[in-house]
Amino acid sequence: MNAAKSPTRLAILLGFATIYLVWGTTYLGIRVAVEGIPPFFLAASRFLFGGSLLYGMLRLRGRPRPERREWIRQSVPGLCLVGANAVVCWAELKVPSGLSALAVGVAPICMVTIGWAMPGGKPPSRTIWTGILIGLVGLFILFGPGAFPAGLRPPIVNVLALFASSAVWCLGSIQSKRSGSQVEPLLGAAMQMFVGGAAMALCSFAFGEHPLAHLPAVTASSWVAAAYLTVFGSLLAFPTYIWLLKHESPARISSYAYVNPTVALVAGWLFLHETVPARSLAAVPLILGGIAVITYGTSPRRAVEPIAPGKASPPTFPVPTSTVRPNG
Repeated sequence: MNAAKSPTRLAILLGFATIYLVWGTTYLGIRVAVEGIPPFFLAASRFLFGGSLLYGMLRLRGRPRPERREWIRQSVPGLCLVGANAVVCWAELKVPSGLSALAVGVAPICMVTIGWAMPGGKPPSRTIWTGILIGLVGLFILFGPGAFPAGLRPPIVNVLALFASSAVWCLGSIQSKRSGSQVEPLLGAAMQMFVGGAAMALCSFAFGEHPLAHLPAVTASSWVAAAYLTVFGSLLAFPTYIWLLKHESPARISSYAYVNPTVALVAGWLFLHETVPARSLAAVPLILGGIAVITYGTSPRRAVEPIAPGKASPPTFPVPTSTVRPNG
């Protein structure tokens, strides 16, 4: 995919289909993989392997070697995006995959508030504030008091980790959009995966994970899940996401927020027999409804006051709405 040319409509549709379906099922993949593979080692290995393989393929096809400043530009988003994925892997040790997808749905809220706080950021409109409030009410219903039967409530630290992973992912997405890097999206994705994967390997060592000790106990299903995450989640969907950031508006990219939680819930129910408490089902339309309102409020199609000729345009901040994505 060449960033210098306008992509075809078919390429755009295939890109969205990829992040809709593949990333919706990676929550399930993570939940199965971490049953036998340490979470930070899982994130490190899949992104190191995926980044190295993609980088090598692109270099063999004649892509020039990136300069040092390009590696520096890609390092911050790489650390944030892959680090957020590692946190999701750790959180899913205790949180079902479907609920994890919904918890990560706070990303539109994070994206709007972080964009507001950045230099040149614009304060949220009343429409966006309404969407934020609706989404927060949904999250309170989903995880608040009485939402789970006794003994089935996920640990609060794991739930908070999912929220934090969304914020970190949003920071990485914003930095990827604003880095000013001149490398093509596929090469940039490879560099981000490699840098982030290397950092997570250090974290795995620092946290005392001993993957060799776990190898005899790793089940076949965990190996299959890890392979799926590496091939489809890292090598296919992650570069597609970085590519879409270069070619599509934030509002359109955020549309998969409506699909990913549904795919994750159905996949968890179908393959792992996960259930969502009946009361919590009321939270799903509220969370997705809040995302819809935020998306509408940030859509470039919404009219703004025209600027008089000769008058400078007010500073704006391009917010790439990443929504339900730290699972990668």
